[in-house]
Amino acid sequence: MLLRSLAFLFVGAAVYAAEPVTLTLKDFTSLKGEAPGAGWVEKDGILSREDKGGDLKSKETYSDFELEWDWKISEAGNSGVKYWLEEIKGKGWLGVEYQILDDDKHPDGAKGIEGNRKTGGFYDIKPAAKDKPINAVGEWNTSKVVAKGGKVQHFLNGVLVAEADTQSEDWKAHIAASKFKGIEGFAAGKGHILLQDHNDKVWFRNIRITKL
Repeated sequence: MLLRSLAFLFVGAAVYAAEPVTLTLKDFTSLKGEAPGAGWVEKDGILSREDKGGDLKSKETYSDFELEWDWKISEAGNSGVKYWLEEIKGKGWLGVEYQILDDDKHPDGAKGIEGNRKTGGFYDIKPAAKDKPINAVGEWNTSKVVAKGGKVQHFLNGVLVAEADTQSEDWKAHIAASKFKGIEGFAAGKGHILLQDHNDKVWFRNIRITKL
């Protein structure tokens, strides 16, 4: 019993000792591992996609983590934050995506199944809650992803809006109904973080990640 208690205390101490790390442009590369494209601009603590710059891939990889960031999207805009990003043979770089979208004016908002391509959801897999607290286009929002032991939660402006157990039969069923059907290695539980360039203006700030 004593050893079990000590083990619990050790694990707990390790978790609580983790410090959040702020990610800036220098912590990312292009998908080819080169310097980020010139379309990404960092100024006054804000990282923005102003012109064609390609996706940004984090230099580090993460398994269990808490990722939080502020963002705003342009009118009719589309972007996203992907995690567990890995290069899959014949498919390119794939990861689970926290969708960022102008839900009302971008065409993707009307596609997919039950709104699973709208903001806050697991893109093309599971939708966010319909009553999610989202601010108007052009205003800042705060999002968070918590991933631990295969379970993932998506938060929007402090509210849990979507969650999934990526080792469950429910998850497998959702994958089977998505564009990721049959892709071996997708959502394997470890990989890079990606900031998406979807040809629209998007702004990020206060990107913080904590390894759990």
